[in-house]
Amino acid sequence: MYTFSSKLKTFSFLLMALGAIGIVVGFLNAPKTIEDVEKLLADSHHTEASHSDKVAHDAHAVHAVETPHAETTAVVDSVKIIEGDTTHAEVASVDSTAVAAVAVSETHSDNHDSHKKEEVAHNDEEHTKHLEHVLHQLQNKPWSALYVACIFFMLISLGVLAFYAIQYAAQAGWSPILFRVMESITAYLLPGSIIFFILLVLAGMHYNHIFVWMDPNLIDPTHADYDKLIDLKSGYLNVPFFLGRAAVFLIVWNLYRYFSRKYSLAQDAASDNSFYKKNFKLAAGFLVFFIVSESMMSWDWIMSVDPHWYSTLFGWYVFASFFVSGITVIAMTTLYLKSKGYLEQVNTSHIHDLAKFMFGISIFWTYLWFSQFMLIWYSNIPEEVTYFVTRIEHYKLPFFGMLALNFIFPLLILINTDFKRLTWVVVMAGTVILFGHYIDFFNMIMPATVGDQWFIGIPEIGALLFFLGLFIFVVFTTLTKAPLMAKGNPFIEESKHFHY
Repeated sequence: MYTFSSKLKTFSFLLMALGAIGIVVGFLNAPKTIEDVEKLLADSHHTEASHSDKVAHDAHAVHAVETPHAETTAVVDSVKIIEGDTTHAEVASVDSTAVAAVAVSETHSDNHDSHKKEEVAHNDEEHTKHLEHVLHQLQNKPWSALYVACIFFMLISLGVLAFYAIQYAAQAGWSPILFRVMESITAYLLPGSIIFFILLVLAGMHYNHIFVWMDPNLIDPTHADYDKLIDLKSGYLNVPFFLGRAAVFLIVWNLYRYFSRKYSLAQDAASDNSFYKKNFKLAAGFLVFFIVSESMMSWDWIMSVDPHWYSTLFGWYVFASFFVSGITVIAMTTLYLKSKGYLEQVNTSHIHDLAKFMFGISIFWTYLWFSQFMLIWYSNIPEEVTYFVTRIEHYKLPFFGMLALNFIFPLLILINTDFKRLTWVVVMAGTVILFGHYIDFFNMIMPATVGDQWFIGIPEIGALLFFLGLFIFVVFTTLTKAPLMAKGNPFIEESKHFHY
């Protein structure tokens, strides 16, 4: 039986406390009004641009004032020159011409001033709209940071649950020795689901602007902000149906996790394989539901933050990301337990197999990333390519850095068979993979919710620390509640002696 060390427990609580402080600070520091935004922009890189606009505006005003004066002076000078002539008719003619010229000049000046006022009013309106847009982005920042970290750790546990179900459905002989580790990681799915669903409900109640399609003005044909494309999707993208689907997905996933764990523990004390057979059938049914619900989940919770954009590969792409992250967490948790003297019968062949999955799914993720990116970029359809243009222009470092973390590094390190058996190599590669896929989720969410107002700050770090601490606490607490060996599994002896 595993004992949750006081040091690790204290560490997890410390992470949660620091994370909670960071989350609170992020919300408190978010701007509340457009005046706050204007001050922030003035204090940042917009100061110089604002100064240039002011100089140009003043020069334009000076030019507008000087022009009629110059025209009037020219007319007066003409009158003075002709006054030297003795012919009264000529003088009268010039006088009438001068008066007419002055009148035209004044009319032109009035029209110019009127046009100028309209232009200033229009610019002020556009400026106010821009400030409101930036306000929404900056207010989204702590919400988005919380959302990214929450969905990332919840989907890690879901990825492990899918891997666990695959092992049962395939009747794998190498992995039963790791089942208790997998079951402990999937225990996070319940608290993670509850927190995540609360975030979705708050979004539906308009506490944030993460999902822009939730704005009722966008589907109102009489409103200035009406969006026909979003209106056409409103049969699927509407808050009640959205939350209903989320509830069904989360409930079914958690029910499978509950019964699979229950049958696994019951099998330890059983005299036959009846509970194993139940788990086999349950796993097969769950995988059918999972593959459908996972795709719909990725459309709802991630792709819909960009409601004008879609990709037919997106469901697989998201799956590959959290699936490899889940397998990586299994490997790192197993290695940690072995380092503390537990799981003595886990050998390098088990670690090698986990590392093979880490390597293989990393290549699979890269294939999906390239297929999605290359086809959209090459076709250059404006509605589609905008998704990548935004990320390349404003998220260049995380966008391309993610490729190095999720593809180049695992490829170079884990392609070597011997390296897959070395603890320090697997841990190093796993750390990079997990960080890289967190950045992947960051790239999928942030550009649509905060635009170019992003940076890795207190809210992002705080949210990551909080959910990491909660994840560690739940996983290692669950490990203490059952023996680390699934001794009743009919393939446990094969798993103990797994070597190649």
